[in-house]
Amino acid sequence: MVESEICIRESGSVMLIHPDYRGRVSVDWFDADFWGDKARPVSSGGRGGAWFVRAGDDRLVLREYRRGGLMAMVAQHAYAYVRESDVRSFAEFRLLNKLVTLGLPVPRPVAAWYRKLSPVQYRAAIMIEQLEDTVPLAELILTLDSEAWESLGTTIRRFHDAGVMHADLNCFNVLVRSGEYFLIDFDKSRLMKDGASARWKAANLDRFSRSLAKVAGQQVREQVWDSFLNGYNRGMAT
Repeated sequence: MVESEICIRESGSVMLIHPDYRGRVSVDWFDADFWGDKARPVSSGGRGGAWFVRAGDDRLVLREYRRGGLMAMVAQHAYAYVRESDVRSFAEFRLLNKLVTLGLPVPRPVAAWYRKLSPVQYRAAIMIEQLEDTVPLAELILTLDSEAWESLGTTIRRFHDAGVMHADLNCFNVLVRSGEYFLIDFDKSRLMKDGASARWKAANLDRFSRSLAKVAGQQVREQVWDSFLNGYNRGMAT
């Protein structure tokens, strides 16, 4: 079995590190201030708490897990701790590793971190490799032709055929590069069990459809949706 993660416990923190980054990652890597001018905020989508980082020749993304909505007013960074395998950064790191193995277009994970704030709370962060020269779909909606939308539909179908339920499929979590499409931000996402109802796929598509309408307007969504579904329905199971 090929080693896919290294677990390090250090000064109250716990890290999972991809073997390719063995001996390089430290707890400091998960602190944006540590990087100084080698880190710059990610501006598109999300709640903040994400930075593009230059680590030598590597281009990475650091993302803190932050709450939204009313819970952010109570505890923006704190999450309930049940067991280590449920820590959000660890779950996302391991899911990304699986998706890379499946050949799906996602960023490679670098490392995941968490630290317990109390016996029942923790905060966490993850580092992934940056998908360079990509642009969020939200910035390109009005420029893509029907063929591009069909290609995107086929890409989403690949994820669904592999049983991947993306918890927040929206226009900011799809990146585009020269006709290629990638999905990012797999927090709370999971692989569905064989035999699970297909309703989750319809719900996933509905979420994406609402995001299109929110970003570009209902009229634009209606113009592109048939092409998207043509590609999705034409996609072959892998």
